[in-house]
Amino acid sequence: MIDLYALTSPNVQKIYIMLEETKLPYREHFVDVWKGEQYNPDFVKLNPNSKIPVIVDSDGPAGKPYTVAESGAILMYLAEKTGKFLPADMAKKYDVLQWLFFQTSGVGPMFGQFTHFKLFAPKEGNAYSMTRYQTEVKRLYEVMEKRLAQAPYLAGADYSIADIAAFPWTRNHDVQGVKWEDNPNLARWFKAIDERPAVKAALAKVGAIKSNRDTATDDQKDRFFNRGRYARA
Repeated sequence: MIDLYALTSPNVQKIYIMLEETKLPYREHFVDVWKGEQYNPDFVKLNPNSKIPVIVDSDGPAGKPYTVAESGAILMYLAEKTGKFLPADMAKKYDVLQWLFFQTSGVGPMFGQFTHFKLFAPKEGNAYSMTRYQTEVKRLYEVMEKRLAQAPYLAGADYSIADIAAFPWTRNHDVQGVKWEDNPNLARWFKAIDERPAVKAALAKVGAIKSNRDTATDDQKDRFFNRGRYARA
């Protein structure tokens, strides 16, 4: 049994999709980051970085419970556990891992910063940040569009954890300033993933989750973003 500690972010959506795709049994434990629950001592024991998602596999290596944090590492762990969505062939495996790390080191951080400055940062004095992150978001989409002109999926012919990692971050492409009509290869790739039954099931579960985001106090938002009295600067 997999215990999944989660809420609704794109990084969490990756793991829901992977669990539905692999049909591993799992239990959900909601960590409302807008209430600061990621800082609860019991959760910090699972992930000292106080981030979701986290999984605990009761049947881990050698049959012992094992905890995994960081969404990319969780995808790799579940792929190796099940033998799915990560090829055994060394070259094909590293084709997948290159594009997985493209997402974890580029798409995730850059798309996340764009979202922060667009939705949560003060508007005054924000022009440089918005230009910086909007440009980088569009550049990364261009990389994916060109890649998907060469292959059906990011790592090649087959759907993999690289696609599972990237897909949730592209669900808000319109808000991110990118239109599918201008990116036919991304549009085709997105539609193919969006129509998978496991993806539909995962997103339905995520869509049903409630959080404190819309009612969070200013102090709770400051703590979430490490600003105000929580800033280390």
